[in-house]
Formats: sequence, structure tokens, C-alpha cells
Amino acid sequence: MNIDNLDDERLEDYAKLNDVHLRKSLEAERGLYMAESTKVIMRAIQEGHQPRSFLVVEKWIKDIEPWVEEATGAKDGGDIPIFIGTEDMLRKIAGYHMHRGAMASMHRPPLVDVRDAIHQARGGSGARRIFVLEALVDHTNIGAIFRSAAALGVDLVLVTDDCADPFYRRSVRVSMGTVFQVPWTRIHNWPSSIDVLKEEGFVTAALALNDEAIVLDEFSQMDACNSEDSRVALILGTEGDGLKQRTIAQSDYSVIIPMAGHVDSLNVAAASAVAAWQLRVRDS
Repeated sequence: MNIDNLDDERLEDYAKLNDVHLRKSLEAERGLYMAESTKVIMRAIQEGHQPRSFLVVEKWIKDIEPWVEEATGAKDGGDIPIFIGTEDMLRKIAGYHMHRGAMASMHRPPLVDVRDAIHQARGGSGARRIFVLEALVDHTNIGAIFRSAAALGVDLVLVTDDCADPFYRRSVRVSMGTVFQVPWTRIHNWPSSIDVLKEEGFVTAALALNDEAIVLDEFSQMDACNSEDSRVALILGTEGDGLKQRTIAQSDYSVIIPMAGHVDSLNVAAASAVAAWQLRVRDS
């Protein structure tokens, strides 16, 4: 159905997309998130997420039809509306020019219990590598971390209650939709809940600069990281202050990435990629 007015009440899910406070309110109230671009929509639907509606530039309808059909059983979306707008409308809604313009309002899947998430990872075989994101607030960093997690074999991401939403539109976009591929859930009562990870057999490693930290290379060679059933949870801290002292104290190890060139540290997203590669499961 053609839409020629941004004030059309049928576009309420998409309204004022750049208003962060409004987005948070809408997303919490309606249990939705926004998928921007055909590739992101494709990945969401491939992971079984269900659309509420689509908003597409007419010339790109053919590109999105296979994913509309996969999600709804019909190329025309059946009961799920496909709104047709102009490129200028999508640019005004999204705040930037959208190549192959398509957006979708998606139902947000419910979060699962941490233990259940651990056991369900890797097709039910159980997670072996976990990221814990403590109090990260930059959506770009979160999206980049998920992309690294997907590419480098991290099975599960846990985010603390004071961490930003991985399904926020910028996180989704930066991750190229990999936030839908890597399972994630909230871990409450952090850092006391670190005990849940230990009870599930994980060695916990805080990526933190302190006097007792060991270098990543050394840590990765330990039996805890190399045994046949090794389980490692790497804890990453906020962009400014790093990890809380309580978190560091309750972790099994503190780990650092050695720096050259008089550089103090890496951006948290870059550090996550380096650590994920070094700690990857090396199944023979």
C-alpha cells in the first residue's frame, strides 16, 4: 500500500526514528525493534524473527520479496502490511540515505534465562566461548562486538542491566544483522551473578589493566583455555572507566592485550576481536 505522508498513523512504528527517547519508549511499549536494509531484514528473518510491517521503496520490492514470503508465507505479506514510500521518505525517517531502501518493524523475541541461553547455544551443545558486556553504552561498539563475535566463534553474548540495547537500530546496523545470529540475553544482578558462569564451568577472564593481569598469549595457552571441554567467559568493560573493581576481584583472571607503539589500549570493540581470535576453540 502506498504511503505519501510521513504523518500517516500507519507509520507510527517508524515515526521519529531519530528521537532516542521516543524509540526507547516505543520499543519497550510495543516490544519491537527496527531492521534497516534488505541484508539486515534477511538476517533477522533467517533467524526466525517475525515482522510487524515493512516499509520499502517501490523499485526495491523485488529484492525483499523472498524474505517477505519466507516470513509471512506470501509475497505480498498476507496480513503483514508492506508500505511503499519514496526514497526521500525513508531518508527522512532513517536520517540517512538508504541504499536498496527497505526497513521493517520487527517483533522483539523474548529474552531467555542465562543458564538456558548457555545450554541452548551451539545447537544445544552448550556455549564454550562467551562475551560479557558490562555497562557498554556506545551502540556502535556493541554492534561491532557482535560482528566480531559472529565471525570469530563466540557462542553467546551476555549484557548487564546497565548495558545498552543490542537491538537498538544503530547496533543492529553496525553489526550488519549479526546481532540476530549470535544468541544474547541479559545477565541480572551483575557482578554477583558471575557465580552462575562459574557454576556452569566457565573460567572468567576480565579484560582489564591491573598489576595482577597476565598477557592474553599466556592466558590462551593455559589448560583452562585449551582442554577438550574448555569454557571461557571474557568480560569487557565500559568505554571510559573499564570494568568495575568488584568485577575484576570476582573474576578468575585479569587479562591484558600487550601494546606496542606507546599505545595504552585498544577500543573495546577492537580488543574483543583480538581476544576472540586468540581464545577461539581450536577443535582438531
